[in-house]
Amino acid sequence: MTNGSVKFWVIVLAAIGLGVTAYKSYYLGLPLTPKEEAEVWTVQARVSFKGTGGPAKVNLYLPEKTPGFLKLDEDFISSQFGLTTEKVGENLQANWAIRRARSLQVLYYRVNVAKSPIEVDWGGKPKFPEPPTFSEIEAPAIQAILDDVRNSSADVESYTRELLNQLNAEVPNENVKVIRRNAETAEQWVSQIIEILKGVKIPARDIWGIELSDARNDLRLQPLLQVHNGQKWITFHPKTGNKGMPSNFLVWKIGKNPLFEVEGGNKAQLDISVTKSYKDLINVASTGVDKMDSVFSSFSLMALPVEDQNVYRLLLMVPLGAVLMVVLRTFVGIKTFGTFMPVLIAIAFRETQLFWGIVMFTMIVSVGLLIRFYLERLMLLLVPRLASILIIVVILMLITSSFTNMLGAERLLSIALFPMVILAMTIERMSITWEENGAREAMKQGIGSLLVACVGYLVMTNEELMYLMFVFPELLLVMLSFCLMMGRYTGYRLVELTRFKDMLRNEKS
Repeated sequence: MTNGSVKFWVIVLAAIGLGVTAYKSYYLGLPLTPKEEAEVWTVQARVSFKGTGGPAKVNLYLPEKTPGFLKLDEDFISSQFGLTTEKVGENLQANWAIRRARSLQVLYYRVNVAKSPIEVDWGGKPKFPEPPTFSEIEAPAIQAILDDVRNSSADVESYTRELLNQLNAEVPNENVKVIRRNAETAEQWVSQIIEILKGVKIPARDIWGIELSDARNDLRLQPLLQVHNGQKWITFHPKTGNKGMPSNFLVWKIGKNPLFEVEGGNKAQLDISVTKSYKDLINVASTGVDKMDSVFSSFSLMALPVEDQNVYRLLLMVPLGAVLMVVLRTFVGIKTFGTFMPVLIAIAFRETQLFWGIVMFTMIVSVGLLIRFYLERLMLLLVPRLASILIIVVILMLITSSFTNMLGAERLLSIALFPMVILAMTIERMSITWEENGAREAMKQGIGSLLVACVGYLVMTNEELMYLMFVFPELLLVMLSFCLMMGRYTGYRLVELTRFKDMLRNEKS
C-alpha cells in the first residue's frame, strides 16, 4: 500500500471518528467528562377542590411542546381517580374522573425538565384571520399606528417588532393611550395585540408558560406572542418586543382556553411550584438522545444490560493500551517481550493494584525463570517444555494465593487473574533471550515489559478515559487512523540517541 493510500485512510477514519464524536457532544448533548452536572427543574401542579358528593371531572392542560427543555419524566398522583390523556387542538390534556367525590380532593401532576437544544414543531400554516371590528374611538387610533408601522417595516417579523415597540413606548402618544385603556392585564394586552394584527391579516396567537427559578411557589402562567410569517411561527415578548423564547421559560399551553376546569366540585384551585436540583449530565443527555429518536440511540452501549456494559468498559480500554504500546515501541524504542503481553498484564493490575501486581509478577517470573533454566538441562522438546512451564506457573499461583490467604492479604488473592499463558510465554521468551543475547538484554526487555504494563495500567484505569471510550466508542476509528499513521514511521527512536553520543562528543571537541 502506498503512502497516499495510508494518508487517505488516516484522514477518512479520523474524520469519521471525530465527526461522530462532535455530533454526539454538541447536537445530542453528551458530555465529554463524567462529572458534569445538569440543572433539573421539578415542576408541580396541584389541583384541589371540594367535592359535592356526586361525579367529578377535572381537566388540566399539560406541557407538551417545550422548546429549550427536555421532559425527563412525569408523574400523576390521582388517588382513586381514573386518568386519561388526550390531544386537544395544539395541546395535551389530562382528564381525571371519579364516580363520587366527597370533601377535599387533591390531584398532582409533576414533571422534571432540563435544558436541551431540541427544537419544537409549532405546527403548520394557519388560516388568514378575518379583520375584526373596532369601536369608533379605537378604529382611527389603531389605523394611525398601523400606517406608521407599515412605513417602518419590511416583513411580518419587522412589522410585529415595530408594532410592539410603538405600543410599549415609554412615552406613548395619544393613539397608544387609547389602545392601552382597555388592556389592564397581561392577558388582555396580548389579546389586544392579536386583534390589531388580525386587522392586517397576520396570523397571531398567545402561548403561556412559567419562568423556572431555583425554588418558587404560587407561579402564574405568563403569555407570549407568536406570529406566523408564512413559513414558521415567530415568538415575541409582548412587553419588551424581544424576539425568541425568554431564558428559562417553560411553555405550558397554546391558546386562550382555561388551564384547568373542574366539574362536580367547588372552590377549585390550581397551585404551581418549581424547585431546582442537579443530576448527572450523562443521564439527562441519554434521555434526550432517546427522545430525539437518533440513530445513535439504537447503537449506544448505554442501552445494553449492566453486565454487558461492564464487560465493554474493560474491552474498550484494551485498544487504548495497544496504542500506548505502539507509541512506546515506535517512538521511544522500549523493548518488551511480545506485542500485547504488557497490555494483558496491565489488565491484571486492575484487580491486584499496581504495587502488589508488580511484586507478584516479578516473583512468579523470577521463580519460573530459575525452574526454566533447570528444565533446559533436561533437554525437553519445545511443546512439553512450554506445557511444563504453564503447569509450574499455575502451581506458583496456587502457592502464592494460599500463602497470602494465611497472612490475610486479600488484595493478593486476585493473583489468579493474571493471564497464565502470558506468564508462561514470558518466562520462555526471557530464558531464550538470556541464552542468546545475554542477561543484560533479557533484563532490559523484562523491565521494559513491566514499565509498559505500569504505564498502561495508569492509562487504562483513568476514569475520564474510560468514560470517553464508553460513551464515544467511535474514537476507536481515530485510534485506528493513528496506528496506520505510525505504521509508516521510519525515523529514530528516543533510546537510539545514546548511539550517537560519541559522535556528538567528537564534533564538539
